[in-house]
Amino acid sequence: MKAKPIILCVDDDQDTLDLLRIALESGGFQVATAHTAEDGLKKFKSEKPDLVIVDLMMEEVDSGTGLVMKLKAGGNAAPVFMLSSVGDSLSRNIDAGELGLAGIFQKPIEPRTLLATVKAKLEKK
Repeated sequence: MKAKPIILCVDDDQDTLDLLRIALESGGFQVATAHTAEDGLKKFKSEKPDLVIVDLMMEEVDSGTGLVMKLKAGGNAAPVFMLSSVGDSLSRNIDAGELGLAGIFQKPIEPRTLLATVKAKLEKK
């Protein structure tokens, strides 16, 4: 039997991490969390997740984008989604294709949308 897919969630907001964990675990996923981009990179290397969700705006400026760029530079093949509470300005400031993003989730996250999107993305892998 295949092990549960691992989703790495990186966000400096514990409430958001809790929401992601509850939603993803209810959908049958294993969840690893990190509060900083640096910790996220370490967890990525140790957990080898099947999918990554990264908050755009964390304590350190551009840390979310920086983490995504480091993952891409390191040859990451797992789909990466960005979390944004910025709204539409995000798509003007960030080229999702250039970063290699699989997509962008707007906060607050709707758990059903999150699960449906993650499941669909992992089925395509």
